Amino acid sequence: MRRTVPRQLSFAFADSPRGGEEASPSDASGGRAFLLHTAKPKATQRPVAGAPALCGLLEAAASCANLARALLNVVRNKGAPGVDGQTVEAAERNAPALVASLREALLRGSYRPGAVRRVFIPKPGGGLRGLGIPNVVDRVAQQAVLQVLEPIFEPTFHPSSHGFRRGRGAPTAIAEVKAHLESGRQTVVDIDLSQFFDRVDHQRLMDRLAQKVVDARVLALVRRMLKAGVVTPDGETIAVHEGTPQGGPLSPLLSNIVLDELDRELAWRGHRFVRYADDCNIFVGSERAGQRVMASIRDFLERRMRLAVNAQKSDVRRPWAVHFLGFRFSSRRTREGRKTIVLPSAKADKRLKATIRAMTPPNWGKSLTACMKDLSRYLSGWMAHFRLCTAEAAKGFGTIDAHIRRRLRAIIIHQKKRRRFLLRHLRAKGVSPKAAAGAAYNSKGRWFRSNHAGMTQAYPPAWFTARMTSLKTRWDELNQAKASEQLAFAF
Repeated sequence: MRRTVPRQLSFAFADSPRGGEEASPSDASGGRAFLLHTAKPKATQRPVAGAPALCGLLEAAASCANLARALLNVVRNKGAPGVDGQTVEAAERNAPALVASLREALLRGSYRPGAVRRVFIPKPGGGLRGLGIPNVVDRVAQQAVLQVLEPIFEPTFHPSSHGFRRGRGAPTAIAEVKAHLESGRQTVVDIDLSQFFDRVDHQRLMDRLAQKVVDARVLALVRRMLKAGVVTPDGETIAVHEGTPQGGPLSPLLSNIVLDELDRELAWRGHRFVRYADDCNIFVGSERAGQRVMASIRDFLERRMRLAVNAQKSDVRRPWAVHFLGFRFSSRRTREGRKTIVLPSAKADKRLKATIRAMTPPNWGKSLTACMKDLSRYLSGWMAHFRLCTAEAAKGFGTIDAHIRRRLRAIIIHQKKRRRFLLRHLRAKGVSPKAAAGAAYNSKGRWFRSNHAGMTQAYPPAWFTARMTSLKTRWDELNQAKASEQLAFAF
């Protein structure tokens, strides 16, 4: 690492200030203008089929336009600095120098990735997840390679793979799950791989890459990226012999290249399945078939692909016991056939309620407006994912909204300090003397009084709806917009 980092700093940021320094807006805007101009396809250049094969895949990856697009994507994704401390803002300011230096290093073969900074973040279900943060210049190099490899491999991936792919994601995955359940396959073989990103076998990955990539220089470049050392939080540098650490732009594509072998095996055996990254659900018709498939696929993963199955998270389950992308499923018969209900999983529901409790403590000391603003930001992000729930979940969203309102009313009671202050406040809000006195002077605690008629009259649901995000209202808005789009498409 001592030899790698200074070299990277010298060729990539020779004229740049240190990452923590401020830059003038003109510098930043100038760098962005350069990237937008360079990344834009020239009118005189026509796309030629097989162009990367004619000029060499490395030349395509190291072209100025491709590197400019890569840097632009890295800047837009933001992200923390790597081991060298350089920021994406510094990279944007020095875009012309970075693109020119990186292009020369890639073509000459002198580019060497720097060490990856390892950080650990808490998992939603407990434990820690390790992430690797490459230096900014290394993220640009990975993104540039991704942009030439993705068009080669993307068309070959199985349709039931939905993670880290253009035009696919949680909506397409959940739609396919619903289709399999409605076809009558009501038993789910739920497979979760243990520390998949840290256990990818490099040689098997390189063999699969070599099946479609003929440019040996690109293969050597990817191998160097895989072998980049890792710097732990305590400063120790560890050599890498396996894995594709999460955090780099190239890692998702490499993971799909590895797991495409699993997809092809499942398809060859005739299974119906949905895979999102290292989370795979196989749909079968009975418990007995599920146990047989689980044993067979576990053996294939461990013996053939050298991957470990997480025994605690993997099992043969009924749809309502599945936790797939934060959702659980239920199926019922109707006149038109089976209908699948999509609800937040028990884990997702538990995490949501725990987060709401943490964000609305009874002794909240800031303004109520600040509390509602933070809650609105979180609830909007939560609903952006769980908008995929069906209408049966809307009643539960309304219950959670009511619970949030009650917690906020309890905060109001706490902030009024004295009972007489609360009485005056409620009277000023137009509450009747009897109801205001009942809420203010009731002998029970704040939680009971927060649902008293005096508090609900002063702070009805409409008062909160006008000031913060409501899960039920937001779900209605998102699904009405989706229905409108589908109706417009149909005609």
